[in-house]
Amino acid sequence: MTTPPRSERHPVRIVHLGLGAFHRAHQAWYTQRANERGGRAGEAGWGIAAFTGRSPEAARVLAAQDAVYTLIERGPDTDAAIIVDALSTVADGGDTARWRAAVADPAVAVLTLTVTEAGYRLSAAALDADRASLATGDGASTAPGRLVDGLRARRAAGVGAIAVVSCDNLPDNGRVARDAVLGLAQHVDAELAEWIESSVSFVSSMVDRITPATTDTDRATAARLTGYDDAAPVVTEPFSEWVLSGAFPAGRPAWETVGAQFVDDIEPYERRKLWLLNAGHSLLAYRGLLRGYATIAEAMGDDAIVADLEALWTEARTELPFDADTVDAAVAALRDRFGNARIEHRLAQIATDGSQKLGPRILDPLRSRLAAGRAPGDAQAGVLAAWALHLLGDDVRDPAAAPLAERLRAHPDDDASLATAVLTELAPDLAGDASLTDLIQSRIAHLRTGVTTEPPLPTGAH
Repeated sequence: MTTPPRSERHPVRIVHLGLGAFHRAHQAWYTQRANERGGRAGEAGWGIAAFTGRSPEAARVLAAQDAVYTLIERGPDTDAAIIVDALSTVADGGDTARWRAAVADPAVAVLTLTVTEAGYRLSAAALDADRASLATGDGASTAPGRLVDGLRARRAAGVGAIAVVSCDNLPDNGRVARDAVLGLAQHVDAELAEWIESSVSFVSSMVDRITPATTDTDRATAARLTGYDDAAPVVTEPFSEWVLSGAFPAGRPAWETVGAQFVDDIEPYERRKLWLLNAGHSLLAYRGLLRGYATIAEAMGDDAIVADLEALWTEARTELPFDADTVDAAVAALRDRFGNARIEHRLAQIATDGSQKLGPRILDPLRSRLAAGRAPGDAQAGVLAAWALHLLGDDVRDPAAAPLAERLRAHPDDDASLATAVLTELAPDLAGDASLTDLIQSRIAHLRTGVTTEPPLPTGAH
């Protein structure tokens, strides 16, 4: 069989950093459909030059098939496949010369990024290394560093304004990206920082589409559905949502024609997604892994876990600025989405980098409850308890939490110490709240004794 064919190569007008499955299932898919709709009258299509964030492997695989891939929408009963060719080129993000040239291209109007939450929360050592590299004219290794490097090349080329669109699960992610870029640029070149402030807009966006890691079985499914040999298909759910807020000074695709929403205030939509979907994912991941489950759908088969999930959603309801019908509809959709057993969304994937994710997902709604005079949520505390026990395990994918995990393993059977250490690490402002610490401690003990329907979790167990 041949690889998926390209029907058209649109001129590159978008540069993307973070060539992962989610980008290909979401922003590239929206752009594909907007191109198919014809965009605005007299306007050429929008092609994407996509660069990898960490490993060059995704670019290598996609380049071998001309950056064309299959997108499989996996519903509860059937699969549907389309060929996506919105990516005009793909490249290793470490190719500094190619990255600079792409961002400096006067045809490029939008720079999007999906670098995960961890990509914005950088260590002092990483920032120092990028400052030193950028000061000498070399490339950068962090996402903010690469943005600064690319924007510096754009300024040097005398090219005009551009919009930077963050598509990661962070509240006000456009502001977060702006602060990270400007903070680094000011250390490198004060005039560059001034140019960025005047010429670059930072757009916030709320993104939502469950996109599990691709398996060999999925590659076989893509071949069966399309007749093509695709080494890099993407599997995703039928549901998708994209809400954006901010200016596009050089133009953008007509994403609104295919379902994207443009709003003045994105914060309520971010809260709804983070506190319902993402918080629910974290609960299912850490609780499910402790019970030996592998996927979201498997965890949804555990009545005790689902009861806590429903409680978590109830705790968030009072903090959301939407009417009851809107929240009811969102929760009903999530029940269906989480219960779709044909989407094998791996709990280990969701559990990655919990130290970066739990703040906006769990602690922010918990803080909102406390500020309103409400009691901390029992289910919210339960997620923190499950994460504490998760850190005692062998398969912890959270480099930023490594020092904390080491401290926890020094006294794995002391529930009070675990609760205090986790709260101090994630929310120092709440560490003095004895009632909250006691609640987390109680939930740790609850999880240890196996009050769920599965066999008990031994003290100190992985």
